[in-house]
Amino acid sequence: MSKLTIAKFGGSAIGIDGKGIPEIVKRIKEIQENSKLVVVCSAPLTMVEGKKRSLTDVILGIGNDAANGNNFDFSIVEKPYMKILEYVSDELRNSCKEVIDEFLKNSKEAIELATSKKEFLDEIRSKALAFSGEVLMSHVLNLILRSNGIKSDTISLDDWPIITDNNIESTNFLFSESISRMDKIEQILEKNDVISIGGFIGKTKDGIITTYERGGSDRTAADLGILFHKKYDTVIDLEKDSSVVSADPKIVKNELEEVNELSYNEARLAGMFGMKIVDPIAIKEILENGVEIPLTITNMNSPNMITRIQRKPDDKSGHPLKIVTGKRNCAILRIESEMIRDLLVSLDKDKRYSEFIVLSPFTKDGIEFSRVLFLDGDYVKRNEKYILSFDALATVAYDRGVVTLIGDEMWRVQQIASKASSKIGDAGLNILNMDAQEETSRIIIVIEDTEDSVSKAIESIHSERSKIKFI
Repeated sequence: MSKLTIAKFGGSAIGIDGKGIPEIVKRIKEIQENSKLVVVCSAPLTMVEGKKRSLTDVILGIGNDAANGNNFDFSIVEKPYMKILEYVSDELRNSCKEVIDEFLKNSKEAIELATSKKEFLDEIRSKALAFSGEVLMSHVLNLILRSNGIKSDTISLDDWPIITDNNIESTNFLFSESISRMDKIEQILEKNDVISIGGFIGKTKDGIITTYERGGSDRTAADLGILFHKKYDTVIDLEKDSSVVSADPKIVKNELEEVNELSYNEARLAGMFGMKIVDPIAIKEILENGVEIPLTITNMNSPNMITRIQRKPDDKSGHPLKIVTGKRNCAILRIESEMIRDLLVSLDKDKRYSEFIVLSPFTKDGIEFSRVLFLDGDYVKRNEKYILSFDALATVAYDRGVVTLIGDEMWRVQQIASKASSKIGDAGLNILNMDAQEETSRIIIVIEDTEDSVSKAIESIHSERSKIKFI
């Protein structure tokens, strides 16, 4: 079976106005020496009023301005592509400029439609994003690769292989419909060494453009892995500016340790609780489709530094407390246990929402209550009426921060829960809730979300990590 690498390059890898493209081309050349390659592109970054922003955020801002009747400056979107155009050879530059102009014309038309309709929603929003960001970037990257002597091609929206349901703005992958649309991309891959494709974007069976939620390019890479894995020996490679370390380096500066291997479970939990490793829904989709595909997180600047993610890691000799992470802006729902089942079924089937954890129940006045930790307090606020409709006496506590210790082998750590809670106390923070279960490979500590409380808790617990003894 031939080898296939699906490599995703995010916005930070592409860089501001494409500054990272030479390094991406170098990495693509290295990877395609030993493997066919599908490159999943994110939207590039640019500078707006002195701040680094993704073109996705720029377009969302422009679209909302247009819908509210405000003037907008579309040249902000054009600027990064004019810079990126410099990486295309003289021979292909005019063709690339025509592609850019055509795509941005389609995006601008969608924005103008938002002005006339006074709304920036659904297909209008998806078209504006697709034609200005990920899909356009995949076509431009294809011409850059050709300029560098790489046998490359891209896939058009007409032949798009990622088919989704009809939830336009937060869509869901449909395997059976997608596998039936694979002929074109398979033909192109057979004729070329590299294919580039936009991440984050899907299409319904009826051809309507859809988008995943933020982080959706990881899901595109996972979905392509699911679709290709029977035909190729497939690996998913997420190229970043570092491999995985034991805490967020923006929070913890000392005693960080490289994490060489993670299980699917550990990586998914880390993603849910704040570590930008891989979108947890990407791993969920791999598991739901019953496949086993190895993922690697590769440090682009030092490609020998990688973190492997697989169902069951081979090496269990490392520190069992692999990651200390945390998340702000969470909420906790307290609901009678008798009522929780219908809510959980509805969240899964109707909302297709999974960014929550069911904590240990408790009993009060002879009644058992369940607690649901939602990892996005804003989602709960937007859907509070729906959530509380399942139990009139249910309550929601907002402004909760969560610190999470992650490791499938944490049972080997002596007194880990007590040590973690002690360090929280030493930092002057109050624990509102603690949930530790061996079977779920995580310890959750809930604190009040005020200023830097989550960061202080992460730093305090991580400082104890190197001192912890384990079997």
